[in-house]
Amino acid sequence: MTQLPETILQFGAGRFLRAFVDLFVHQANQHGQNVGRIVVVQSTGDDRAGLLNTGGGKYHVVVRGLENGQVVDRVDEVASISRALVASQQWHDVLSLARSPDLRFIVSNTTEAGYNLVPADRFDLAPAASFPAKLLQVLHARFVAQQPALTIIPCELRENQADVLRGIVTQLARDWKLPPEFVDWIEQKCVWLNTLVDRIVVGPPADHPLFGKDPLLIMAEPFAFFALQEKQGAAPFVQHPAIRRAPDVLPYFLRKVRILNGAHTALLIKAWPRKFVTVKQSMADPALSSWLEKLLFDEIVPTLEGRVEDPQGFARHTLERFRNPFLEHKLADIALHHATKVKVRLEPTAAEYEKRFGKTPALLTEVLAENAKLSIP
Repeated sequence: MTQLPETILQFGAGRFLRAFVDLFVHQANQHGQNVGRIVVVQSTGDDRAGLLNTGGGKYHVVVRGLENGQVVDRVDEVASISRALVASQQWHDVLSLARSPDLRFIVSNTTEAGYNLVPADRFDLAPAASFPAKLLQVLHARFVAQQPALTIIPCELRENQADVLRGIVTQLARDWKLPPEFVDWIEQKCVWLNTLVDRIVVGPPADHPLFGKDPLLIMAEPFAFFALQEKQGAAPFVQHPAIRRAPDVLPYFLRKVRILNGAHTALLIKAWPRKFVTVKQSMADPALSSWLEKLLFDEIVPTLEGRVEDPQGFARHTLERFRNPFLEHKLADIALHHATKVKVRLEPTAAEYEKRFGKTPALLTEVLAENAKLSIP
């Protein structure tokens, strides 16, 4: 694998991509797909770039949870990262990679504020402050070097993130009065793929033998799902069981929000007055677990039939994920921005159920009524 070229520039050194895209690329390379190696660019945070370089780009992912009713507890080694660069110190190296004929993809996973621009930013800074401005600088370096256009795969959790990011980058190019032919190249030649990513990734398990030995050790659940938009002209990416290609990934957003996120919020409303602390603890209560299963299969899934792919199967995966004995998913985390979540995750399902079936959904009505009496800070 060390002989493979550097084909992927990745913005973000956080644990999610390391247990998701980077792991998938490693496994694809191991199976002879020869996708290439990843160069990680770290813009913020701790010394992950230094740790990656010290370890030769290698680290371990502990995969723990339930899969088809069986306990999974394994270790996956990842060796797809060739090197890591610190943007503030090695921007010249980032731009050198941008000009490489081997480069084919840009992958990103920034923070929730990652698409925000910085008013004081300038094109001549090395690097620019915001992520969209850094991406613009990378694309410009490649355009000037007359290298082929790239396929861009943003993995931030927002709808149509590739379309949004392309719009921000092209508008910024216009604002900075960069050549119109460059703006056309960004819009017409580069391929921007919308995605939906879904996997729980947490910090290192303290009870594992690798804890303390691998400073980049992380833990992930067995479930992983990566909806990747299909578009003409996109460079061929990884073939992997977790990746589902589709012309439109928005139905996968709808499925996740209504089933997985909706179940989280409904469970919170029921469990909060009973002083439960985690999802796992709540699911250990037989009555509450049974109620949630009935809510999913009697009222939430039926509103999605014919609109999304396999809602019943996804609901079964959701319940299994909630019962993961290794994860401590705190209800207090789910409670953040609770009122908004109820409006997005539960209320539309209740309205659609009544419209579709001509009757009131008993369990959704019940949980929404209980929520009205609930005090969640």
